[in-house]
Amino acid sequence: MALRYKLVVYVPLQHADEVRQAIGEAGGGKIGNYSFCSFTSRGTGRFLPEQGAHPTIGTVGTFEQVEEERIEITCDSNVVGNVIAALKHVHPYEEVAYDLYPLENW
Repeated sequence: MALRYKLVVYVPLQHADEVRQAIGEAGGGKIGNYSFCSFTSRGTGRFLPEQGAHPTIGTVGTFEQVEEERIEITCDSNVVGNVIAALKHVHPYEEVAYDLYPLENW
């Protein structure tokens, strides 16, 4: 059985569907005979764009908060690089916040 990962990414609400679509097209979110599987929860992202940043939302030197979706998917090790590249390609932020966790096989 291939090593599997859980990928978590944070994205502004208005871009969430596009990111989910790109992840699924790259092979992420496949579980058995199902594809494009994901879980979403909403929250607030907070950040301060510093000098040299080119923020999609907000301005340099001003604290910002954005309603975002946390998208969670699983994927096999053989597609994880493609999935990350696909989400970065469509994600609106200059710096994409994501986590990648290896999963145990039981």
